[in-house]
Amino acid sequence: MSAAPQVDPAPPPPDRALRRERAGWYSYDWAMSVFNTSVTTVFLAPYLTSIAEAAADADGRIHPLGISVPPGSWFGYVLSLSVVLQVLVLPITGAIADRSGAKRQLLATFAGLGSLCTMSLFFVAGERYLLGAALFIAANLSFGAATVVYYSWLPDLAGPNERDAVSSRGWAFGYLGGAVLLAGNLALFSQYESLGLTEGEAVRICLASAGIWWAGFTVVSVSLLRNRRPRESAVAVSPGQGALAGGFRQLAATLRDLRRYRLTLWFLGAYLLFNDGVQTIIGVSAQYGAEELDLDQSTLISAILLVQVVAFFGAIAMGRIAMVIGAKRTVLGSLVLWVGVLVAAYFVQSGAVVQFYLLAVCIGFVLGGTQALSRSLFSQLIPPGKEAEYFGFYEISDRGTSWLGPFLFALTYQLTESYRYAIFSLVFFFVAGGWLLARLDMRRAIVEAGNTPPERL
Repeated sequence: MSAAPQVDPAPPPPDRALRRERAGWYSYDWAMSVFNTSVTTVFLAPYLTSIAEAAADADGRIHPLGISVPPGSWFGYVLSLSVVLQVLVLPITGAIADRSGAKRQLLATFAGLGSLCTMSLFFVAGERYLLGAALFIAANLSFGAATVVYYSWLPDLAGPNERDAVSSRGWAFGYLGGAVLLAGNLALFSQYESLGLTEGEAVRICLASAGIWWAGFTVVSVSLLRNRRPRESAVAVSPGQGALAGGFRQLAATLRDLRRYRLTLWFLGAYLLFNDGVQTIIGVSAQYGAEELDLDQSTLISAILLVQVVAFFGAIAMGRIAMVIGAKRTVLGSLVLWVGVLVAAYFVQSGAVVQFYLLAVCIGFVLGGTQALSRSLFSQLIPPGKEAEYFGFYEISDRGTSWLGPFLFALTYQLTESYRYAIFSLVFFFVAGGWLLARLDMRRAIVEAGNTPPERL
């Protein structure tokens, strides 16, 4: 007589306090994502470029700090500087967050500063390109620091078997929030003349609205989340030292100790590669659509909005798939789909709006799930008590190396003079990153980090 099939016991339902705290955690993804969509992706780059052009001299150059710069390069340099500063600051931020036990206060401080700087972009007009650059650098730096603190709550809010679902749900709410505000901003921008506004005034209102949205929903998050006492591993320095000094000491100790967690570093290397491919596709898709496919601006912006909406459903769906087959297998499957997206993009016909929208749907579906499940996988590989600090390194992998994909894209175009070959070259990042991830023994990596593996990986 055959034995009855084994049925995994369902996890116990979270208690009321935990459900409340998870709602606060989800609400911050809803709050912060508008900065990426409305500010960084859509409105600020062309607007700040136009401000720099208005300030250019007779030779068509601007001169920040006495350095001659073409206006068209200004936003790229500003964005790069903000990323370099994040690479320097984020690990320290994480170390302080782990040691202080004051994550709520840190989240409120960083999000408050970032949203205030974003709201202040309303005052960037005329020839104030330096003001715009300074405000964006401060906002982006604050955004990264707040994200590190926010990510570090995930291990506290979900056990190993629930983490994929909780992470996916948070990421899904973020995409939905970004889509809601972006839709409102696009409606305002498309009707600015009938509202008695100039184009510049409409853009400034859209930028400021992102800061207001970010600040308002952060209040909800901070009111629902709660602090926890630092774990013993996060307070190895003497308690008489300040949080900043202790944070630097803890960071130095972690850098020395990283060799013990070689498999965690292996995952970061894999993530660095395939995430760079993801970020590059996001960054160059509009350029590919405009230059190679001859699509107009309204089509490109509406495609960005479509990606945001579909990413909400994609993150939820891939989170449920991960519950059945495991997060690692789901991420590996998503990387195969990313390769398929690039192959399809190579064959999209010029002027084919419907084909481009279908491509946007495919990107949206795999985008949210890939990022959400990568976050939950990495959370399993962090030594207990060092969540924020390690997520600082995770954010560096996310942001600090994002020049690799654009460099390969630009180099391929320079050598071939074809955007189709340039977009196809990004296949390398998904193949190489997927190969590294496939070879990683996740269960062993989780145990080596001092954590309990989930039932499915």
